[in-house]
Amino acid sequence: MFTRRLLLASAAALAFAAPALADEKLKVIATFSILGDITANIGGDRVEVTTLVGPDGDAHVFQPAPADAQAVAGAQVIVANGLGFEGWMDRLIEASGTTAALVTASDGVTPIAFGEDKPAEEAGHDDHDDHAEGEAHDQEHDHDHADAGHEGHDHGAFDPHAWQSVPNVTLYVGNIERGLAAADPAGAETYKANAAAYLAELAALDTEMRAAIAALPEDRRTVITSHDAFGYFAEAYGLRFVAPQGISTEAEASAQDVAALITQIKEAGITAVFVENIADRRLLDQIASETGAVVGGTLFSDALSAADGPAATYLAMMRHNLGQLTGALSQ
Repeated sequence: MFTRRLLLASAAALAFAAPALADEKLKVIATFSILGDITANIGGDRVEVTTLVGPDGDAHVFQPAPADAQAVAGAQVIVANGLGFEGWMDRLIEASGTTAALVTASDGVTPIAFGEDKPAEEAGHDDHDDHAEGEAHDQEHDHDHADAGHEGHDHGAFDPHAWQSVPNVTLYVGNIERGLAAADPAGAETYKANAAAYLAELAALDTEMRAAIAALPEDRRTVITSHDAFGYFAEAYGLRFVAPQGISTEAEASAQDVAALITQIKEAGITAVFVENIADRRLLDQIASETGAVVGGTLFSDALSAADGPAATYLAMMRHNLGQLTGALSQ
């Protein structure tokens, strides 16, 4: 419910944010590295972006420190994913006493619901109760887990990893652009131009991804990953992801689930599994050992790599993942 709590504070923040820009950049907090990169592309030289959960960091298990509360207290804009991804955000905002304006990057995304027969739009998403969503996010979810012995849960939870679809990120860009412009009206044209340039790059990336995956054989489009972070990727691009863990890396797969997944891999002839940069790879190593599948590479799901790594930006991350997936699945 941090969205509601910040509504009045946001209005106050906007009143004084623009004059401050005469002397300094707009101070923006992004909750994790992927959002930090997207925001920096739109803000350009007019913003100073501080990221709470950095490269290779796991936002699922993040515990804010006093320094994080201090950074949030001094921010003029906070960019958060929403969809329950930042389960710790309520507490951090309350502890910081911030008056920053809040931008929820995922506004307008059609969320993927877990354990719900009805469309996500009818499952209460419009209430934007982030605290309730955060609690649901911390519970076990079901995506393709029915294949691994899970039964669906009806917690009304949503998959928060919407950035795994490039079309969704175009919505992120619009929300962030409008949020920055509201806080800094003098920079509105700059933000608009930066957003347009970035949207052109995203369009080229989306076209590239669709063409590469369309070239894969229909019977070689199933992917095993360590946790279930690629539902939006699957929906947008036509791959199928199966994971022994749930949506949160805090969840642990049961022995029954792992055994069922091993059987599925053998029966389907799946030849490669993928680890993630934020996950412990031991479970997938066990699965690979018992099935004869090989670990096909590292995918970046919830965090970018370090600056000298293969996924230092959102665009680089998606291209890296695409290369890892198509390289393994086309063999």
